[in-house]
Parts: sequence; structure tokens; C-alpha cells
Amino acid sequence: MIIVVVVILVLIVLGLVVYNVSIHKKIQKFKNMNQKINNLYVVQDFMNAIGETSTVEQKIKKINDILIERYEIKYSTIVVFDGAEYQVKASNVDSKHWKALKTLQEVDMFKDSIQTATPKYVTVNNPNERLPYQEMEFGRAKSAIFFPLYIDNVYIGYWIIESGTPHDFDNVDTTVLEVIKENIVSVLKTVVHQKTLESIVRTDLFTGLYSEEYLYGEGKKVIDQYTISTICMFKIINIQEINKKYSRELGNKVITQVSQYVADSIDKDYVFVRYMGPKFVIAFSGAEATGVGDFLNEIKEKIENMQIELTEEERKTLDLEVKLPKQNVKGANPREIATPKLNFAISSYYKGTGLEEVLKKLEEYLDKADSKESDITNL
Repeated sequence: MIIVVVVILVLIVLGLVVYNVSIHKKIQKFKNMNQKINNLYVVQDFMNAIGETSTVEQKIKKINDILIERYEIKYSTIVVFDGAEYQVKASNVDSKHWKALKTLQEVDMFKDSIQTATPKYVTVNNPNERLPYQEMEFGRAKSAIFFPLYIDNVYIGYWIIESGTPHDFDNVDTTVLEVIKENIVSVLKTVVHQKTLESIVRTDLFTGLYSEEYLYGEGKKVIDQYTISTICMFKIINIQEINKKYSRELGNKVITQVSQYVADSIDKDYVFVRYMGPKFVIAFSGAEATGVGDFLNEIKEKIENMQIELTEEERKTLDLEVKLPKQNVKGANPREIATPKLNFAISSYYKGTGLEEVLKKLEEYLDKADSKESDITNL
């Protein structure tokens, strides 16, 4: 009888063990699934941060804030080499400590980490100790993980997380941190392209308008505040004829006066740039093509009724030789007067799609259109 009871108890214990193991596996599986879902949310937050209307620096700072909030990191700092020096791009550490944080590549323990592209974990055993890279700090950080960052195998900087507690990262899931690091790299890769565009934006000499590159940086931020916008590209189709028949100086004046009239006629919230040569782009942010057409018709009519000529002062300044023909039989004295002719193409743009593709389509249409076509075409 006792033997039977013992056997039953053993079976019950074994059953409980199996049950507990099963429950543990399910809990672990749930935790892993929950972590994956959380990572997906973080990635989504990253993507939202990239699409926000902000500068590159603001985007990186927003990403760092997301890391701190979602993963409950005490201190997080992203340092990037800009080609000349290391710069703290984002950090929630007091700025008085940034000098030390942006020179970690010079610390021996991190040099090996950079060379081998592997993270480096450092901590203290005694709360009275300080981490080796800290020069004047004693109470702020007691443990840290250093992650070197690479874009296409090229070292670009590092990400370091810190805690005020010794051994705080002993049991941290490094695979999750690696995923976060890769997401940081992906974001940096994206914003590097934006930074490049921001740095090459120039102001056109004659019109005072921004160049084409502005559309893909600051301009796109304005446009993408709306779900649907209308993109218009127009071309002064007789500019070469004006240059050849009269002078390049008169052609330049046509370009400046046409662009000035358009700039004065449109809302300041719209983006207006000189795209290339005699081609210009207006981004009617938040406006649909049906409403834009009538407005462009008015502008087109006004511009094509302009009579543009160089003043005597402009002729003298440019040192132009004025050769007026003899009076005709009616006694008129012909002047060098240019009247611009425009060809328009418009298309809808949807937030999140390729703006460059829309512009390419519009440009191809205007370039292939008949040289005498002067219309407003909705593509």
C-alpha cells in the first residue's frame, strides 16, 4: 500500500515537473514573442521618426529618446564621425560629460571593440569605483556597453548605453541590443542621405529660389505634412529663342520676372524651386489637381501677357551695344521686347511614395512635348 502511494506521489511530482517545464517554455516563448512585438513597435517608431518634419539632428535625437523610453535605458549616447571629428548626435547625458563621451575611440578597451566590430561590456564591482573611460565622473555610470557602428563595413561611430548600477547589464539579452544597434545603423544610413541633400542645396543666382535638391530634404518635409499634394512643373519654352534673338541678359531677366511673379502669386506654404534651366517646380502641399488647374490658368495668362525688356540703365550696366533699326514707314521705333511662353504639367503626389518619380515623369513629358505646345496637362 505504501509503495503504491509512493509511486503515485512520484508520478504526481513528475507530472508537476513536466507541467512546470511546459509552463516555463510557454512563458519564455511568450516573452520572446512579446519582445519581438516590442521590437517591431520600436522599428515602426524609428520609421515614423525618419518621416517627421525635422532635421537630421532632430531625427537622431528622437530615435535616441525612443530607445531610452522603450527599453528603459538609463543613459544612451550616439556618437558619429562626420569626416572631420566625432560629434555627439544624441544623448540624455549632461553636456558637460560630452567631451569624454566623444573620445571613447581613443580608450584602449574600446579600440579592440572597434577593430573587431564587437560590443564591449564594462562594469565596476564596487560602487566607489569608476569606469576606466570616466575622467571626472564618479556617481553617474557604473556599467556600460559600447557598440561600434558600421555602414557597409565602414566604421562611422558608436552607440553606448550606461547604467548607474554595477553589473546592471549582466543578464541583458544582447541579441535584442544587437537588433537595436542594427536599427540605429539603418536610420543613420537613411539620414546620411538626407544630410547630403541638405548640404548641397543652393540658392539660384538669378531667381533667389532654392535648387532642385531642396525638394528632397526640407521641401519634402513640408509636402509630407499632407496625404495628397499636387506637383506642378512648368517650362519657359521660348527661352532659347529669346536668348538667340535678343540676348542672354534679356533671357535672364525673363527668368527672374517670371519666377518672381509666380513666387508672389502662390501661398507661402507651397514649395517653389528652380528645377533646372528654364524648368521650375511648384509643390501645392495639400491641394488636389482639380483646384490647381484654374489657378495655373490665371498665372499662365498673366505671364504670357508680359512684355519684358532691358532698361537703358541695365543696358549700360551690362555694357550692351544698342543697335536700334531705322524707323519703319509708320514711324515706329521697334524695341527688344520678350514675351514668355509656358508649358505646364501637373501630377498628384501621395505621401510615402517616390517624389523623384513624379518629377521624372513631369520632366520627361515637358522635354518630349512639341516645341510649340503651351498648355496645362494633367498626367
